[in-house]
Order: sequence, then structure tokens, then C-alpha cells
Amino acid sequence: MEHISSGTPEERQGQTVLIEFTEIEPDRSCACAGCSARRLARMHGAGPADGGHRSARGARRAAVLVAAVGTVLGGGAAAGTTGPTPAPQPSGSATGSTPQGAVSPLFGRQSDQAPRLRSVGTTTRTEILARAQRWVDQQVPYSMSSYWSDGYRQDCSGFVSMAWGLGSSQTTWTLPDFATRTDRSELQPGDALIYNNPANPGAGSHTVIFGGWTSAAQTQYVAYEQTRPGTRKRATPYAYWSNSASYVAYRHRGLDGTRADGFPGADKFGPGQSNPYVQQLGEMLVKRGAGRFYGEGPDPSWGEPDRRATEAFQLAQGWRGSEADGLPGKDTWDYLVNGKGQDIPAAATPPPPPAGAPAYPGADAFGPGRSNPYIQQLGEQLVRKGYGRHYSEGPGPSWSESDRLNVADFQTAQGWTGSEADGLPGPHTWRLLFS
Repeated sequence: MEHISSGTPEERQGQTVLIEFTEIEPDRSCACAGCSARRLARMHGAGPADGGHRSARGARRAAVLVAAVGTVLGGGAAAGTTGPTPAPQPSGSATGSTPQGAVSPLFGRQSDQAPRLRSVGTTTRTEILARAQRWVDQQVPYSMSSYWSDGYRQDCSGFVSMAWGLGSSQTTWTLPDFATRTDRSELQPGDALIYNNPANPGAGSHTVIFGGWTSAAQTQYVAYEQTRPGTRKRATPYAYWSNSASYVAYRHRGLDGTRADGFPGADKFGPGQSNPYVQQLGEMLVKRGAGRFYGEGPDPSWGEPDRRATEAFQLAQGWRGSEADGLPGKDTWDYLVNGKGQDIPAAATPPPPPAGAPAYPGADAFGPGRSNPYIQQLGEQLVRKGYGRHYSEGPGPSWSESDRLNVADFQTAQGWTGSEADGLPGPHTWRLLFS
């Protein structure tokens, strides 16, 4: 209710008019913009005992938010105030605005406000990204007042609360209570980037899930975010399209005490895959002696150098068969992350040719489409040495996949890996085979 000093309009002209407001408790069950804004204003203006912010900034935020309430209810700018000017967006960025609701329990149904601080359960980076991806796949529409089927509010802070598995929908101002601040150089998939705008905490702030760098340059990253019209996953300039310098990196406290580099899953590796885990794998392999397999260094796209380097590391541990297929599993990842096992041995120096060995006919004598007596001579010697299990008949003078597989078995038995065990006999293979 407002009280205006008495008198005619002419008598009141030039006088200071005192307007008093009687605060009306916002309806907790109402999802309209006015009640939502009032609830958010009360949260930021309340004391710690009432679930509000714990510093003097809370009062200032409350004043800003009350002015915002007038804007929401009146359909325009509040008297004596001007709304924040949106930062210019790059062409095609389509970020949209991301107003957020107040702290709320799952589905927003409980009568009591969700606690601002609570115990944090443990989670893994793989689980965080999987939950974020689920909203991307479902294209959850953006809303600051609606709740998705899993109970989380459908705005940016509700999305990060969901991905982190917090059990309630927080805000960009309260998410740091569940996290530890980290440096840009230490960002890892599953961390969050948070921007808080003190001038407009409800409608001017934003947060995204960091999904990993898109390249070694570390100028862009994969961002999982909830923004209009719905959940998206896209390459984003660091730290964001706008207000880039004001974003702060946070790490979910539930990762403390757990292995931060949990195995991301077998589906992240192999032909056609491109993601930060592929590059991380390559970099770990190089540290363990796989540098010779990479001509230009590891990158996010899976390639034959990654497979050969992984296979070389697996063979160095004494693993064989499906355990050394060149595709990392949980054991390979664990050994690399935690520095276990043996490093990849250096390439062997070819020994001098043994006396009596037939002259090596040259690399062009072997391979697909070749047919000559040297191929049959090679096959017969492989059988004598006990490496003929892939022949169903023969061997013969025409090159076959059976010849390649048997040569590869012989090369692998020497402890060779990668290109040294490709199934094509070079002079070193020939000398040892006929020694």
C-alpha cells in the first residue's frame, strides 16, 4: 500500500513525496513473474538465519531486485531506474537472456525453502557429463519457473545443479557453496564456469558446464548450458560470448577424495571419435614413451597413431590378445593416469645379419597384390618357427591376410609394437626369422 502526502496536485508540486510500501508475502505456489521476482528479492535480502546471503551485499541486491519487481509488474522500467544494457553478442551466438529462479527443492513442491547449504555427495566427471548430455538429448526447454521430469528447475543454475547431482536447484550465487574455486589452467570436464552480475543477480548472471577444450590452443571449449530456447552443447570461446573476463571456474566438492580422472568410457575412443579425452590419452602416452608414434603431437581426433601408441603401452605391460587391441579400457586408463606399469620401450636396433640367412628381397616383394617365391619362402619359415596358425592352407606364393597376421604374431613376440609390428616383413624381421 502507498501513502502520498495530502494536498492538491498544485500544492504537492515541488514537494518530496513519500511513498511507503507494505510488503506482501509472495505466494510460494505461484509461478508468475511477479511472485518469482519477489521471492528472489527476499532471498537476496534475507539474513543468514533465514536462508539469505551472508554479507552486506545482500541488502544492496535486494534493493536492485525490488526495483526489478516493479519493472516486471509494471511492464516497463521502474521510476528513477534504468534497466541493464545487454552486452553485444557475436553474430550467430544466440545466447539469449538467462533469468533464474530462487533456491528451491526438487519439483519446487515443498513448503519450506530448500536449504542454501547442505552436505555434498560424491560424483564423478563421467556422471556429471552424462547427466548434462541427457538434457541436451532431451532438448529441455528453458524456464525459470518450470521443473523437468527429474525435479530440477529448467534455468541455467538448475541445469548445473542437476548435472552436479545436488538434490536441489541452486542459483549462480549459491552454487559456489558446493564447490571450490579453481584456476583456468586446471579446468577439467565437469567443472563449472559461473558469472554473477551484482547489478542484476536474477536476470544478468549465467553458468555453464565445462566439457573440455576443443584443441590444444585452449581458446575454445565445449560448453553444456541451459539457455533459450533450450539445452545446448556447443563450442564456445573462453570464457563465454559476453562478460568473458568475469567468469570464475569452480569444481564440485563432491569430487574431492575421488579420482578426478575417472575413465570416461570406451565409447570416447576409436575411429571417428573426437573429444578432449583422446588428446589427454595421447599426452599421457607420450609421457610413457610413445612420442615416436606421433608426427605432430596428440590432438582431440582419434587416429592410427593413437591406436598404435595405446597398443604399444598395452604390450609393454605384457598384455596380449584383446587386452592389447590398441583401444584403452579402464585398466589402460588407470595405469596411465596413476603412473603404473612399464613405459613403452625404445625401438630396437636391428642386429647384424646372421650367417647363412637368405638375402632380404626388399619390401616391395610383400604386401597386397604381390605374388613371388619369396612370399612362399617367408610362409614356410613362419610355420617352422611356430607362427603359422593363421594358415588354413598353404602357404603359397601369393600374399594373403594370413601371411600378414602370422608375420605380425612373430613381430609382436619380439616385443615390437606399432609400425614395427604391422605384419609386413622388413630386413630386421627377415634376419630374425631366418636366424
